[in-house]
Amino acid sequence: MTSDVKKFVKRLMASMPVFVFALLPNAGMAQEAYDPDVKYASELLKSGVQAPDFVLKNPYGKTLKLSDFKGKYVVLDFWASWCPDCRKDIPEIQRMYKNFHDKGVEFVGVSFDTDKDKWTSALQKYKIEYPQGSELIKFHDTKISRDFGVKWIPSLFLIDKEGKVVLSTVLSYKMEKRLTELFGEKQLAEGITEKVIIGGSKGKLSAVIQRPKIKSGEKIPVAVLMHGFNDNKNTHLLRLLADSLMNNGIASIRFDFNGHGESEGQFSEMTVPNEVEDAKSVYEHIKALPYVSDVVFVGHSQGGVVAGMAAGELGNESVRGVVLFAPAAVLRDDVIRGNTLGAKYNPNDPPEYVQIGDKKLGGAYIRTAFSLPIYETSAKYAGSVCIIHGNADKIVPYTYGERYHDIWKSSELHILDGYDHGFSQNEYRAVNIATDFILRTTAKK
Repeated sequence: MTSDVKKFVKRLMASMPVFVFALLPNAGMAQEAYDPDVKYASELLKSGVQAPDFVLKNPYGKTLKLSDFKGKYVVLDFWASWCPDCRKDIPEIQRMYKNFHDKGVEFVGVSFDTDKDKWTSALQKYKIEYPQGSELIKFHDTKISRDFGVKWIPSLFLIDKEGKVVLSTVLSYKMEKRLTELFGEKQLAEGITEKVIIGGSKGKLSAVIQRPKIKSGEKIPVAVLMHGFNDNKNTHLLRLLADSLMNNGIASIRFDFNGHGESEGQFSEMTVPNEVEDAKSVYEHIKALPYVSDVVFVGHSQGGVVAGMAAGELGNESVRGVVLFAPAAVLRDDVIRGNTLGAKYNPNDPPEYVQIGDKKLGGAYIRTAFSLPIYETSAKYAGSVCIIHGNADKIVPYTYGERYHDIWKSSELHILDGYDHGFSQNEYRAVNIATDFILRTTAKK
């Protein structure tokens, strides 16, 4: 075997796990994610350390000190106009500023620019509103970089009211997650949660409706939340979304597909087509309720495939909008290769079942998935669509999200930098995107 062939085989083998684990439950949590903080934030001041005061000059020549913000939470953003990663992060920092400044969090930019004109031009170009300061000397010559241990930009610090470091990181999503945990909505709106049973393709489906209190005769939108393969209705992502929607006046129903969770049916009999039937049964149940105005479908992973196909079959007159979290259209490619979760089989003559851990994946799943018209069926839907995918997803590569975007030309596509299949880096971010889309979509008449 030649050296070039050996290298090719090695690369091919290295790529296989991307597909082998495409259907794992809670896959986003299971995949081993690369954490840039290990390498680039190792020398930053750690949590609990008192942050040193600093003296910088703002663009107008006035003094800017950390002690000016004593008694407040402060986000320090170390950046420079010449830094590509910093410029890419600017919209993320600005969004955090917009969301948390009114909740008592101050933001301060610390620039490592040496050219004042380029610095101020960048502030104007990107419309940066929060206070800025700089020593206007080379990055590694600055006192503040030494005091805070900054070797890489962008770098971010969260300082508490006592002046101690709460978080130091080079990742904006970690900062946003911590701010959301500290200052996000903690009080759940007053509402009603009720368990319901709905007839599905293989028996009774267990479901939970969560809705805000409404006036008699009032109608509100409802989101149908669909979980992934071998998962259930109570995943953290779906529960967070249900709470977020209720706080914004929107109801939701999340349910276990047949053979999953508390629903009836055997896992070995589960297929994507009968999950589509389950979704349509839940739609019929919800649409018949007196308080329902519009219906939106939301699905994660395999649930995203189901949501798209069910919407295609029902049409945009029935379904107001669709949200897909990391849609797992890769499932068909896995079956065609004859390798599902490492279990190999002949896809042209599938066995009665394939053993996957303690579960038996039925031959019917393989036979139906082999020629499943995922995109063809989904493309029939002509309503509003939002696709959310992480570009660090090793379970379902983000190119599958892009493929959905290609079939729905007017859809929104949000590729989250560094996020995995379960959006574990910051589930709140994915939930906020979905909530915002649903609010905008259901407001259109």
